[in-house]
Amino acid sequence: MSDTVKLYRKIADAVAESIESGQYAIGDRLPTERELAEHFGVSRPTLREAMIALEMLGMIEARHGLGIYVTATARPVVPSAEIDFEIGAFELIEARRLFEGEAAALAATSIGDEQIAALEDLLRKMHDEEEIRGEDADREFHLTIARATGNGAIIATIENLWDWRNRSPLARNILARARGLGLEPRIAEHRRVVEALKARDPAAARLAMRDHLERVIDHLLHATETEAVQRAKQETKARRDTIAKRVAI
Repeated sequence: MSDTVKLYRKIADAVAESIESGQYAIGDRLPTERELAEHFGVSRPTLREAMIALEMLGMIEARHGLGIYVTATARPVVPSAEIDFEIGAFELIEARRLFEGEAAALAATSIGDEQIAALEDLLRKMHDEEEIRGEDADREFHLTIARATGNGAIIATIENLWDWRNRSPLARNILARARGLGLEPRIAEHRRVVEALKARDPAAARLAMRDHLERVIDHLLHATETEAVQRAKQETKARRDTIAKRVAI
C-alpha cells in the first residue's frame, strides 16, 4: 500500500481483505481488538477507528461481551474521493495534541491580558446548558490560544484541524457517539491551561493542553465501547419484555 494511505485505513483495508478473501464468513467472530492491535502493531485508538470505519460500511458489528462479528463479505462501492476525505476523530485529537500543546507553550510567552480575559469569559460560556453554545465556546477557547501565538501558520493549522471535525463522516460518527454519552467541554482541564498561561509558564501550558487532549482521547475510547454496552442493554430489555408478554398470556 502507498505510504500516503492513512494508518487506520490500512488496517481497515487489511481486515476487509481478509473477510473478502473468505478467511471470515458472515457470522464469524474476528480476533479481539487487543489481538488485532498487537497483530498490526498499532495503538487502540487507531484500531478502534479502523473497526468503526468497517462498521460504518456495514461489514462488521461489535457485540458487547461477545466480540466483533462479520455482517457482510464485500465492501460497498464508495467513491475514492470520499474515502480520501476521511479523517478520524482519534487522528484529529492526536494531531491537535501535538500542535496545540506547542501552541499553548508559545502563547504563554506572548499572551496579553485581554486574551486572558477572553479565555476566562469563554470558560464561563462553556457552562452553557445548550450543547451548541458550549461547543462553540470550546472551539473559540482553543483558537484564542492559537491566535495568542501571533503565528499565522499555527492559527490556520489549528483552525483547519477543528474544521475537519465536521468535514469527515468518520470523525462526525465518532464524535456523535461521544456526545450521546456526555462529551462536553472539560472545564477543570481548560482552567488548568488558563492558569498556566496566566503564569506565563510555557512548560506548564504545554503539559496542561496535552493532558487535556489525552483525556479527550480516553473519553472517545470509552464512548465507542459504551455505545455497544447500551445497545446490548436495550436488546436484553427487549427480549425480557417479549418473554414477559408470553408468560402473561
